[in-house]
Amino acid sequence: MPRESMAERGKPRMKVTIVGSKGQLGSALQKALAGESLQLLDLPEYDITVLPAARDEIISFQPDVVILAAAMTDVDGCERQPELAYRVNALGTRNVALACQALDAPLLYVSTDYVFDGVGREPRWEYDTPNPQCVYARSKLAGEQIVRDLLTRFYIARTAWLYDRTHRNFVNTVRRLAAERDSLRMVTNEEGSPTYAPDLAAAIAQLIRIPAYGIYHFTNTGTCSRYEWARRIMDLLGRPDYPIYPADSYPRPAKVPAFVELRNLFGAALGITLRPWQDALAECLRDG
Repeated sequence: MPRESMAERGKPRMKVTIVGSKGQLGSALQKALAGESLQLLDLPEYDITVLPAARDEIISFQPDVVILAAAMTDVDGCERQPELAYRVNALGTRNVALACQALDAPLLYVSTDYVFDGVGREPRWEYDTPNPQCVYARSKLAGEQIVRDLLTRFYIARTAWLYDRTHRNFVNTVRRLAAERDSLRMVTNEEGSPTYAPDLAAAIAQLIRIPAYGIYHFTNTGTCSRYEWARRIMDLLGRPDYPIYPADSYPRPAKVPAFVELRNLFGAALGITLRPWQDALAECLRDG
């Protein structure tokens, strides 16, 4: 292990609270921020929906910045249980934001590409007006609005189609199903940007060290359909002949965007960019 330089040893460690530390982004953030002093909060010990406990636990740590990576992300589950979705994604965000308000500490809130309606083929910029079409998206946009209403110092980082090597996500579901079935069917009319959790975590770790507050779009660059993503997964696993058949969208409770490409303008101006999704996926599957 390389030795710390004199400058690194003398640099004070940042105190960072990670809410949702057990999830795929929370786990990646722990590695990206390994040199800092971390407060790790997640269920079942920590529940963002319970005030004042949720607020007071953060206040007791006196963090320099709070990252809210916890959310109800089951899109169809949110449609079936809207009250729970708003309780977690809106009320829970309010409780964490109140802690930041009391501390005068900035909050980084992780949001989603689903706040856009997915109509048309134009990329979505940070300043574009959201138009959410399902409960999940509306509850996450409510969280954005709460952060903006309660705080003057905040980052909102929208991302898309998040995955890593170990948690439940599209990549690992495709791998599991391909081991169990003779073929798969994947939709061609839902397109977005697969985003590797360690890449997003690295971007967030860079951003919170800069007092440039506002809305950011962080995804691995480029877009693909669910079908193209699954095909690339199998190709990288050395199974190019595994049959995957294109399909139209299947009936589901939630209406999801047909096409969203989040364009990174403000992060890129700070030197924060993410690599193409194909390169990130290849690293994930090569190392995992």
